[in-house]
Amino acid sequence: MSKVVISGYYGFANAGDEAMLSAIIGSLRDIMPHVEITVITGNCQMTRKHHNVHTVHRMNFLAIAAAIRRCDILISGGGSLLQDVTSTRSLYYYLLVMRIALFFHKPVMLYAQGIGPVRGEKARQAVRQVLQQATVIGVRDSESKRELEALGVTVPPVHVTADAVLSMHPVDKKIGFYLLKKAGVTGIRTRVGIAVRDWQGMTGYKEEIAKAADELHRRLDARIIFIPMQYPADVKAGEDIAAMMETEAVVLRESYNTVEFMSLIGCMDAVIANRLHALVFASLMEVPVTAISYDPKIDSFIQLIGEELCGTVETVAAEDLVADVTKKLAAGSIAPDVKARLNHLRRQSLRNAYLALRIIEGKDSLRARLKSRNTDGR
Repeated sequence: MSKVVISGYYGFANAGDEAMLSAIIGSLRDIMPHVEITVITGNCQMTRKHHNVHTVHRMNFLAIAAAIRRCDILISGGGSLLQDVTSTRSLYYYLLVMRIALFFHKPVMLYAQGIGPVRGEKARQAVRQVLQQATVIGVRDSESKRELEALGVTVPPVHVTADAVLSMHPVDKKIGFYLLKKAGVTGIRTRVGIAVRDWQGMTGYKEEIAKAADELHRRLDARIIFIPMQYPADVKAGEDIAAMMETEAVVLRESYNTVEFMSLIGCMDAVIANRLHALVFASLMEVPVTAISYDPKIDSFIQLIGEELCGTVETVAAEDLVADVTKKLAAGSIAPDVKARLNHLRRQSLRNAYLALRIIEGKDSLRARLKSRNTDGR
Protein backbone atom coordinates (compact mmCIF):
# COMPACT_ATOMS: atom_id res chain seq x y z
CA MET A 1 0.00 0.00 0.00
CA SER A 2 1.36 3.41 -0.98
CA LYS A 3 1.75 5.92 1.82
CA VAL A 4 1.49 9.68 1.22
CA VAL A 5 2.04 12.58 3.62
CA ILE A 6 0.45 15.91 2.67
CA SER A 7 1.68 19.24 4.05
CA GLY A 8 -0.22 22.52 3.72
CA TYR A 9 -2.32 25.14 5.47
CA TYR A 10 -4.96 22.70 6.66
CA GLY A 11 -7.21 22.55 9.70
CA PHE A 12 -7.92 26.29 9.95
CA ALA A 13 -11.49 26.40 8.54
CA ASN A 14 -10.37 28.18 5.38
CA ALA A 15 -12.71 27.02 2.61
CA GLY A 16 -10.12 27.36 -0.14
CA ASP A 17 -7.45 25.36 1.64
CA GLU A 18 -9.90 22.68 2.77
CA ALA A 19 -11.14 22.44 -0.82
CA MET A 20 -7.57 21.98 -2.03
CA LEU A 21 -7.08 19.18 0.47
CA SER A 22 -10.35 17.53 -0.63
CA ALA A 23 -9.29 17.80 -4.25
CA ILE A 24 -5.81 16.38 -3.66
CA ILE A 25 -7.16 13.47 -1.60
CA GLY A 26 -9.91 12.79 -4.11
CA SER A 27 -7.55 12.81 -7.09
CA LEU A 28 -5.05 10.52 -5.36
CA ARG A 29 -7.77 8.06 -4.36
CA ASP A 30 -9.20 8.08 -7.88
CA ILE A 31 -5.96 6.70 -9.30
CA MET A 32 -4.66 4.89 -6.18
CA PRO A 33 -7.76 3.48 -4.45
CA HIS A 34 -5.84 1.88 -1.58
CA VAL A 35 -3.48 4.79 -0.83
CA GLU A 36 -2.87 5.59 2.85
CA ILE A 37 -2.88 9.34 3.42
CA THR A 38 -1.58 11.29 6.42
CA VAL A 39 -2.22 15.03 6.61
CA ILE A 40 -0.19 17.52 8.63
CA THR A 41 -2.87 19.80 10.07
CA GLY A 42 -3.65 22.47 12.63
CA ASN A 43 -6.76 20.56 13.77
CA CYS A 44 -6.42 16.79 13.76
CA GLN A 45 -10.01 16.07 14.79
CA MET A 46 -11.56 18.28 12.13
CA THR A 47 -9.28 17.00 9.36
CA ARG A 48 -9.94 13.35 10.26
CA LYS A 49 -13.69 13.98 10.35
CA HIS A 50 -13.94 15.89 7.07
CA HIS A 51 -11.42 13.95 4.99
CA ASN A 52 -11.18 10.42 6.47
CA VAL A 53 -7.38 10.43 6.70
CA HIS A 54 -4.65 9.88 9.28
CA THR A 55 -3.40 13.11 10.84
CA VAL A 56 -0.48 14.60 12.76
CA HIS A 57 -0.50 18.04 14.32
CA ARG A 58 1.56 20.62 12.47
CA MET A 59 3.56 21.50 15.61
CA ASN A 60 4.29 17.90 16.65
CA PHE A 61 7.58 17.55 14.83
CA LEU A 62 8.40 14.12 16.25
CA ALA A 63 5.11 12.77 14.87
CA ILE A 64 5.70 14.56 11.57
CA ALA A 65 9.16 13.01 11.27
CA ALA A 66 7.78 9.55 12.11
CA ALA A 67 5.02 9.85 9.50
CA ILE A 68 7.41 11.07 6.82
CA ARG A 69 9.92 8.32 7.62
CA ARG A 70 7.20 5.74 6.85
CA CYS A 71 5.87 7.41 3.70
CA ASP A 72 6.61 6.95 0.01
CA ILE A 73 6.28 10.64 -0.89
CA LEU A 74 5.78 14.03 0.76
CA ILE A 75 3.32 16.24 -1.11
CA SER A 76 3.64 19.95 -0.34
CA GLY A 77 0.59 21.91 -1.40
CA GLY A 78 -1.51 23.10 -2.87
CA GLY A 79 -1.87 26.81 -2.43
CA SER A 80 0.57 29.67 -1.99
CA LEU A 81 2.81 28.17 0.69
CA LEU A 82 6.17 29.51 -0.47
CA GLN A 83 5.78 33.27 -0.18
CA ASP A 84 6.79 35.86 2.42
CA VAL A 85 4.04 38.44 1.88
CA THR A 86 1.65 37.19 4.56
CA SER A 87 4.28 35.48 6.73
CA THR A 88 7.99 34.64 6.63
CA ARG A 89 7.51 32.20 9.50
CA SER A 90 5.10 30.02 7.51
CA LEU A 91 7.49 29.92 4.54
CA TYR A 92 10.28 28.55 6.73
CA TYR A 93 7.85 26.10 8.33
CA TYR A 94 6.94 24.50 4.98
CA LEU A 95 10.59 24.41 3.97
CA LEU A 96 11.41 22.65 7.26
CA VAL A 97 8.83 19.94 6.57
CA MET A 98 10.43 19.38 3.17
CA ARG A 99 13.89 19.26 4.76
CA ILE A 100 12.68 16.48 7.08
CA ALA A 101 11.60 14.46 4.05
CA LEU A 102 14.92 15.08 2.32
CA PHE A 103 16.77 13.98 5.47
CA PHE A 104 14.98 10.62 5.24
CA HIS A 105 15.65 10.42 1.47
CA LYS A 106 11.96 10.73 0.65
CA PRO A 107 10.82 12.26 -2.64
CA VAL A 108 9.29 15.72 -2.32
CA MET A 109 6.62 16.93 -4.73
CA LEU A 110 5.12 20.41 -4.93
CA TYR A 111 1.46 19.92 -5.86
CA ALA A 112 -0.20 22.73 -7.86
CA GLN A 113 1.54 25.41 -5.87
CA GLY A 114 1.51 29.13 -6.48
CA ILE A 115 5.09 30.33 -5.94
CA GLY A 116 5.97 33.71 -4.51
CA PRO A 117 6.41 36.47 -4.19
CA VAL A 118 9.51 35.76 -2.13
CA ARG A 119 11.14 39.13 -1.44
CA GLY A 120 13.78 38.64 1.25
CA GLU A 121 17.19 37.55 0.01
CA LYS A 122 17.68 35.00 2.80
CA ALA A 123 14.22 33.60 2.13
CA ARG A 124 14.94 33.35 -1.60
CA GLN A 125 18.16 31.50 -0.88
CA ALA A 126 16.40 29.09 1.50
CA VAL A 127 13.67 28.33 -1.05
CA ARG A 128 16.26 27.73 -3.77
CA GLN A 129 18.33 25.38 -1.60
CA VAL A 130 15.36 23.19 -0.70
CA LEU A 131 13.58 23.15 -4.05
CA GLN A 132 16.76 22.23 -5.89
CA GLN A 133 16.46 18.89 -4.06
CA ALA A 134 12.77 18.31 -4.82
CA THR A 135 11.83 15.45 -7.13
CA VAL A 136 9.18 17.22 -9.17
CA ILE A 137 7.39 20.56 -9.00
CA GLY A 138 3.83 21.19 -10.16
CA VAL A 139 2.80 24.86 -10.28
CA ARG A 140 -0.68 26.21 -10.91
CA ASP A 141 0.28 28.95 -13.39
CA SER A 142 3.05 30.21 -15.66
CA GLU A 143 3.83 33.12 -13.33
CA SER A 144 4.86 30.62 -10.65
CA LYS A 145 7.20 28.89 -13.08
CA ARG A 146 8.79 32.24 -13.93
CA GLU A 147 9.20 32.94 -10.23
CA LEU A 148 11.04 29.61 -9.81
CA GLU A 149 13.34 30.56 -12.67
CA ALA A 150 14.02 33.92 -11.02
CA LEU A 151 14.79 32.11 -7.76
CA GLY A 152 17.37 29.97 -9.57
CA VAL A 153 15.57 26.63 -9.23
CA THR A 154 17.02 24.56 -12.08
CA VAL A 155 17.24 20.88 -11.13
CA PRO A 156 13.75 19.35 -10.70
CA PRO A 157 11.35 19.28 -13.65
CA VAL A 158 8.66 21.97 -13.39
CA HIS A 159 5.18 21.23 -14.74
CA VAL A 160 2.61 23.99 -15.24
CA THR A 161 -0.64 22.32 -14.20
CA ALA A 162 -3.63 24.08 -12.59
CA ASP A 163 -5.12 24.78 -9.18
CA ALA A 164 -5.85 21.52 -7.36
CA VAL A 165 -9.48 22.50 -6.72
CA LEU A 166 -10.18 22.51 -10.46
CA SER A 167 -10.09 18.72 -10.46
CA MET A 168 -13.22 18.57 -8.30
CA HIS A 169 -16.57 17.46 -9.69
CA PRO A 170 -19.70 19.65 -9.41
CA VAL A 171 -21.93 18.79 -6.44
CA ASP A 172 -25.68 18.51 -5.84
CA LYS A 173 -27.39 21.88 -5.30
CA LYS A 174 -29.98 20.39 -2.95
CA ILE A 175 -27.54 20.76 -0.06
CA GLY A 176 -27.12 24.47 -0.77
CA PHE A 177 -30.85 25.09 -1.08
CA TYR A 178 -31.37 23.35 2.28
CA LEU A 179 -28.71 25.57 3.92
CA LEU A 180 -30.21 28.69 2.38
CA LYS A 181 -33.67 27.73 3.63
CA LYS A 182 -32.18 27.18 7.08
CA ALA A 183 -30.82 30.75 6.89
CA GLY A 184 -34.23 32.11 5.87
CA VAL A 185 -33.52 32.45 2.15
CA THR A 186 -36.44 31.11 0.11
CA GLY A 187 -38.30 32.00 -3.09
CA ILE A 188 -37.22 32.40 -6.69
CA ARG A 189 -35.62 35.86 -6.61
CA THR A 190 -32.27 36.38 -8.32
CA ARG A 191 -29.51 35.44 -5.86
CA VAL A 192 -26.17 37.29 -5.90
CA GLY A 193 -23.52 35.73 -3.68
CA ILE A 194 -20.71 37.88 -2.30
CA ALA A 195 -17.55 36.28 -0.88
CA VAL A 196 -14.96 38.78 0.32
CA ARG A 197 -12.11 38.96 2.75
CA ASP A 198 -10.65 41.84 4.73
CA TRP A 199 -7.49 43.22 3.23
CA GLN A 200 -4.93 45.42 5.01
CA GLY A 201 -7.54 47.46 6.83
CA MET A 202 -8.99 48.86 3.62
CA THR A 203 -12.63 49.96 3.55
CA GLY A 204 -13.06 51.64 0.17
CA TYR A 205 -13.73 48.43 -1.74
CA LYS A 206 -16.33 47.42 0.85
CA GLU A 207 -18.15 50.70 0.33
CA GLU A 208 -18.20 50.14 -3.44
CA ILE A 209 -19.50 46.58 -3.01
CA ALA A 210 -22.22 47.88 -0.69
CA LYS A 211 -23.30 50.49 -3.25
CA ALA A 212 -23.32 47.86 -6.02
CA ALA A 213 -25.34 45.45 -3.88
CA ASP A 214 -27.93 48.15 -3.17
CA GLU A 215 -28.22 48.94 -6.88
CA LEU A 216 -28.58 45.27 -7.83
CA HIS A 217 -31.30 44.92 -5.22
CA ARG A 218 -33.18 47.96 -6.54
CA ARG A 219 -32.69 47.25 -10.24
CA LEU A 220 -33.10 43.46 -10.30
CA ASP A 221 -34.79 42.72 -6.97
CA ALA A 222 -31.70 40.63 -6.26
CA ARG A 223 -31.28 38.82 -2.94
CA ILE A 224 -27.78 39.65 -1.65
CA ILE A 225 -26.13 36.78 0.25
CA PHE A 226 -22.71 37.04 1.93
CA ILE A 227 -20.86 33.70 2.00
CA PRO A 228 -17.97 33.32 4.53
CA MET A 229 -15.17 31.38 2.84
CA GLN A 230 -13.06 31.60 6.01
CA TYR A 231 -14.86 31.29 9.31
CA PRO A 232 -15.30 33.50 11.30
CA ALA A 233 -13.20 36.25 9.67
CA ASP A 234 -15.32 36.51 6.52
CA VAL A 235 -18.52 36.69 8.57
CA LYS A 236 -17.28 40.00 9.95
CA ALA A 237 -16.29 41.22 6.47
CA GLY A 238 -19.81 40.43 5.25
CA GLU A 239 -21.37 42.13 8.26
CA ASP A 240 -19.25 45.24 7.61
CA ILE A 241 -20.57 45.55 4.06
CA ALA A 242 -24.15 44.69 4.99
CA ALA A 243 -24.05 47.48 7.59
CA MET A 244 -23.06 49.95 4.84
CA MET A 245 -26.02 48.95 2.66
CA GLU A 246 -29.35 50.74 2.53
CA THR A 247 -31.22 47.60 1.47
CA GLU A 248 -31.57 44.19 3.10
CA ALA A 249 -28.89 41.50 2.84
CA VAL A 250 -28.31 38.06 4.32
CA VAL A 251 -25.01 37.23 6.03
CA LEU A 252 -24.43 33.49 6.44
CA ARG A 253 -22.84 32.92 9.85
CA GLU A 254 -21.99 29.22 9.89
CA SER A 255 -18.87 27.22 9.09
CA TYR A 256 -19.33 24.94 6.07
CA ASN A 257 -17.36 22.07 4.55
CA THR A 258 -16.18 21.98 0.94
CA VAL A 259 -19.25 20.24 -0.50
CA GLU A 260 -21.56 22.65 1.35
CA PHE A 261 -19.63 25.66 0.05
CA MET A 262 -19.73 24.42 -3.52
CA SER A 263 -23.42 23.65 -3.30
CA LEU A 264 -24.23 27.04 -1.74
CA ILE A 265 -22.32 28.88 -4.45
CA GLY A 266 -23.95 26.70 -7.09
CA CYS A 267 -27.32 28.03 -5.90
CA MET A 268 -26.31 31.59 -6.78
CA ASP A 269 -27.16 33.25 -10.11
CA ALA A 270 -23.94 35.30 -9.97
CA VAL A 271 -21.00 35.64 -7.58
CA ILE A 272 -18.91 38.71 -6.68
CA ALA A 273 -15.69 37.72 -4.93
CA ASN A 274 -12.14 38.55 -4.01
CA ARG A 275 -11.73 35.05 -2.58
CA LEU A 276 -9.93 32.84 -5.11
CA HIS A 277 -11.77 29.65 -4.29
CA ALA A 278 -15.17 31.30 -4.29
CA LEU A 279 -14.34 32.18 -7.90
CA VAL A 280 -13.13 28.62 -8.55
CA PHE A 281 -16.19 27.00 -6.91
CA ALA A 282 -18.55 29.24 -8.88
CA SER A 283 -16.79 28.44 -12.13
CA LEU A 284 -16.93 24.69 -11.43
CA MET A 285 -20.66 25.04 -10.70
CA GLU A 286 -21.05 27.09 -13.92
CA VAL A 287 -22.07 30.25 -12.10
CA PRO A 288 -20.80 33.52 -13.68
CA VAL A 289 -18.23 35.43 -11.63
CA THR A 290 -17.33 39.08 -11.10
CA ALA A 291 -13.81 39.18 -9.70
CA ILE A 292 -12.08 41.78 -7.54
CA SER A 293 -8.33 41.26 -7.14
CA TYR A 294 -6.11 41.75 -4.11
CA ASP A 295 -3.41 39.27 -5.17
CA PRO A 296 -1.82 38.05 -8.42
CA LYS A 297 -3.40 34.62 -7.90
CA ILE A 298 -6.81 36.18 -8.60
CA ASP A 299 -5.51 37.78 -11.79
CA SER A 300 -3.95 34.50 -12.92
CA PHE A 301 -7.12 32.46 -12.46
CA ILE A 302 -9.37 34.99 -14.16
CA GLN A 303 -6.96 35.17 -17.09
CA LEU A 304 -6.82 31.38 -17.31
CA ILE A 305 -10.59 31.06 -17.69
CA GLY A 306 -10.73 33.85 -20.27
CA GLU A 307 -12.54 36.39 -18.10
CA GLU A 308 -11.56 39.92 -17.06
CA LEU A 309 -11.16 41.49 -13.64
CA CYS A 310 -13.74 44.03 -12.55
CA GLY A 311 -11.11 45.96 -10.60
CA THR A 312 -8.85 45.60 -7.60
CA VAL A 313 -9.43 46.38 -3.94
CA GLU A 314 -7.82 49.76 -4.68
CA THR A 315 -9.70 50.59 -7.90
CA VAL A 316 -13.07 48.79 -7.94
CA ALA A 317 -16.11 50.96 -8.62
CA ALA A 318 -19.75 50.18 -7.86
CA GLU A 319 -20.98 51.04 -11.36
CA ASP A 320 -18.50 48.58 -12.90
CA LEU A 321 -19.65 45.80 -10.55
CA VAL A 322 -23.29 46.46 -11.38
CA ALA A 323 -22.61 46.53 -15.13
CA ASP A 324 -20.61 43.29 -15.06
CA VAL A 325 -23.11 41.36 -12.92
CA THR A 326 -26.06 42.62 -14.97
CA LYS A 327 -24.40 41.60 -18.22
CA LYS A 328 -23.63 38.11 -16.96
CA LEU A 329 -27.08 37.59 -15.50
CA ALA A 330 -28.57 38.58 -18.86
CA ALA A 331 -26.39 35.95 -20.59
CA GLY A 332 -27.92 33.30 -18.33
CA SER A 333 -24.82 31.11 -17.96
CA ILE A 334 -21.06 31.15 -18.29
CA ALA A 335 -19.71 31.65 -21.80
CA PRO A 336 -18.95 28.53 -23.91
CA ASP A 337 -15.27 29.47 -24.25
CA VAL A 338 -15.00 29.82 -20.46
CA LYS A 339 -16.55 26.36 -20.07
CA ALA A 340 -14.06 24.92 -22.57
CA ARG A 341 -11.13 26.50 -20.72
CA LEU A 342 -12.39 25.06 -17.42
CA ASN A 343 -12.54 21.55 -18.91
CA HIS A 344 -8.94 21.94 -20.06
CA LEU A 345 -7.89 23.22 -16.63
CA ARG A 346 -9.54 20.24 -14.96
CA ARG A 347 -7.40 17.88 -17.06
CA GLN A 348 -4.32 19.93 -16.19
CA SER A 349 -5.19 19.81 -12.51
CA LEU A 350 -5.46 16.00 -12.59
CA ARG A 351 -1.90 15.83 -13.95
CA ASN A 352 -0.65 16.57 -10.44
CA ALA A 353 -1.99 13.26 -9.12
CA TYR A 354 -0.46 11.36 -12.03
CA LEU A 355 2.91 13.01 -11.35
CA ALA A 356 2.69 11.75 -7.76
CA LEU A 357 1.76 8.26 -8.99
CA ARG A 358 4.74 8.21 -11.34
CA ILE A 359 7.06 9.02 -8.43
CA ILE A 360 5.54 6.34 -6.19
CA GLU A 361 5.74 3.68 -8.91
CA GLY A 362 9.44 4.40 -9.33
CA LYS A 363 10.13 4.86 -5.63
CA ASP A 364 12.88 2.22 -5.26
CA SER A 365 15.15 3.58 -7.97
CA LEU A 366 14.29 7.13 -6.91
CA ARG A 367 15.27 6.50 -3.30
CA ALA A 368 18.64 5.22 -4.45
CA ARG A 369 19.20 8.40 -6.48
CA LEU A 370 18.21 10.56 -3.51
CA LYS A 371 20.65 8.76 -1.22
CA SER A 372 23.37 9.11 -3.84
CA ARG A 373 22.67 12.84 -4.17
CA ASN A 374 22.90 13.20 -0.39
CA THR A 375 26.16 11.25 -0.21
CA ASP A 376 27.70 13.36 -2.97
CA GLY A 377 26.82 16.50 -1.03
CA ARG A 378 24.75 17.97 -3.86
